[in-house]
Amino acid sequence: MPTLYASFAARIGAILDELQAAGAIPAGLDRRNVAVEPPRDPAHGDLATNAAMVLAKPAGTNPRALAELIVPKLAVLPEIASADVAGPGFINVRLTDASWRNELATILSEGADYGRSQLGSGRRVNVEYVSANPTGPMHMGHCRGAVVGDALAALLEHAGFTVTREYYVNDAGAQVQTLARSAHLRYREALGETIEIPEGFYPGDYLIPIGQALAAEFGPHYVAKPESEWLDLFREKTVAAMMDMIRADLALLGIHHDLFSSEAAVQKAGRVDAAFARLEKDGLIYKGALEPPKGELPDDWEPTEMTLFRATQFGDDSDRPVRKSDGGLTYFGTDLAYHAQKAESADMLIDIWGADHAGTVKRIKAAVQALTGGKVEFDVKLVQMVRLLRGGEPVKMSKRSGSFVTLADVVSEVGKDVVRFTMLTRKADAQMDFDFAKVVEASKDNPVFYVQYAHARGRSLHRRAAEARIDTGPAADLALLDAEELTLVKLAAQFPRIIESAAVAHEPHRVAFYLYDLAAMFHALWNRGNDDPARRFLLPDRPELTRARLALSDAIGQIIRNGLDVMGVAAAEEMQ
Repeated sequence: MPTLYASFAARIGAILDELQAAGAIPAGLDRRNVAVEPPRDPAHGDLATNAAMVLAKPAGTNPRALAELIVPKLAVLPEIASADVAGPGFINVRLTDASWRNELATILSEGADYGRSQLGSGRRVNVEYVSANPTGPMHMGHCRGAVVGDALAALLEHAGFTVTREYYVNDAGAQVQTLARSAHLRYREALGETIEIPEGFYPGDYLIPIGQALAAEFGPHYVAKPESEWLDLFREKTVAAMMDMIRADLALLGIHHDLFSSEAAVQKAGRVDAAFARLEKDGLIYKGALEPPKGELPDDWEPTEMTLFRATQFGDDSDRPVRKSDGGLTYFGTDLAYHAQKAESADMLIDIWGADHAGTVKRIKAAVQALTGGKVEFDVKLVQMVRLLRGGEPVKMSKRSGSFVTLADVVSEVGKDVVRFTMLTRKADAQMDFDFAKVVEASKDNPVFYVQYAHARGRSLHRRAAEARIDTGPAADLALLDAEELTLVKLAAQFPRIIESAAVAHEPHRVAFYLYDLAAMFHALWNRGNDDPARRFLLPDRPELTRARLALSDAIGQIIRNGLDVMGVAAAEEMQ
C-alpha cells in the first residue's frame, strides 16, 4: 500500500498531468527531482513540495506562478485542510486530522510490513562486508563494518532490492602462508615439541586447537618434511578452520553471509586473465613505468616496467599496476578481477571497507567502471575504527588473542543487540567510542536503552490494562486522540520515507537516529501523565480513550520493532 508521502506525490503527479493536458505546462518535463517531504519548520505545515521550484524554469514560467496553478487543485482534495504558496514558490500543505488517523490505522493494519517499499524493484545488489583476512578470530576492529554491512543489506531488502551478502576470503598471498607456517609450529607443539614463535608469525592461542587437529589428522608425518610438501595443505586446512571460527564469531552478532568467495579460487579459475584480456582489448592495459614519487627521490629509485591499468581515464590520480615487474599479480590486479566476477550477477556493488583503505577507492571504482562500461553502479562505504573504553579509560588488550579484543568477548559481556545498535549510532565514517559502561547505562544519553525502553513501556500497557480489567476488545475510536498525540503519528508516518532515503544513501544509521527521535517523542507523551493524570495512557474510568491511546502506543511499538528489525536488533518486551 502506498505510504502517505507516496500518495501525496502521486496527487502532485496527477495535478501536473492535468496542467499539461490543459496546456498550462509543456509535455516532457523531467519530474525526477520533485520531492514531497516534511517542511523543516513544522509550523509551516505537514508536507511540502518543491514541484514549482523544480519545474518552473523548464516550463518557461516563474515558480510562484506555477505554484499558484497547483495550489487550488490541492486545496479541493478531501484529505487536505489547507495548501499555501510560501516564499518564491514552495508549496506547504496541512492534512486533515482524519488523514493522520487513517495513517495510524494503516500502521496497525500493515504491522511488520509497514515501511517496506518496492523502491528497488528487485534490482540485484551485492553487499560485500567484513572480508577480514582469515588469520585470526573476529575482533572489535571488524565489528563496526560487519554491523554496518549487515544492516545495510537488510535496509536494501526492506526497500525492495534483491540482496546478496558476500564475504571475500583473502586466502592467497604472503599472509596466509605465514598463517600456515604458524599452524605448522602449533602442529609440532601438539606432538610434544617445545616451540618458539618467531617474530612476524601469528602468536595467538587460537591456533593451538588447529595445531592439535592437524596432529590428530596427520600424526608426525609432516614434522620434518620440507615446507614445499606441507605449506599448501596446511594453508588450506588452516584457512578452512579459521573461516569456521569467523563464521561462528559473526553468528554471535546474527550475521550470516550468502556467499564466501575465495581469492585463490578467483585466480585458479582464470578470472584474472579474463579481466585483463577484456581491458587489454579496450586498450586499457599497457606496459609502462610509474611516475617517480613526489619529493626527493630515494637513492635506489629507478623506473621499473610493469603492467598498468589506465585508471586515470576513469578519474583516478594515476595509472595502477596490475602485475609487478616479475610478472606476479598485485593485490589490485586480483581485486579488479574479483569485482568483475561480482558484477556479472549484480546491478549494483557496495563494498564496506575500513577507513584505512580510503586510498584504494578511486582505483577500484575506475576498474568497475571500465569492466562494466559504467552499467553497474559501485559504492564504497568507509567505516572508521572503534575506540574501546571502560568508564572513559582505554580497554586493555586480550592476552588470549595476542593483540586485540575479541568480538566474542564483547558480545558475551554486553549482548548482541547492544553491540549492533551502538555501532549504528554514528555515521559510519565518523569516529566512535564504545564505552562498556555507557552502552549498558539506563539513561536518555544511551540510545540503545532509550529506544528499547520506549518499546518496553508500550508493551507494559497491555499487561497493566489486563490487571486493571480494562476492556481493550472493542475497536478504538481514533477520533479521541488529541493534537499532541496526532503529532506523534506524524513522526511515525515518516518511517517509510526514512527507509527509502536511508536505502538510497546507503546509510543505515539514519534508522537509528529516527528511532531515537520517535522514542523521545513517545517518552515525552508518556511523561505528561506525571503532571496531569487525565493524560495518562491508561484511564480505567475512560475505556474508550484508553483504547485509542493503546492503539497509538501499539503503532509506535510496531514502528520501533520494524526499525530494530532493519538494524538486526530484537525489541525488548520489558527492561531488566
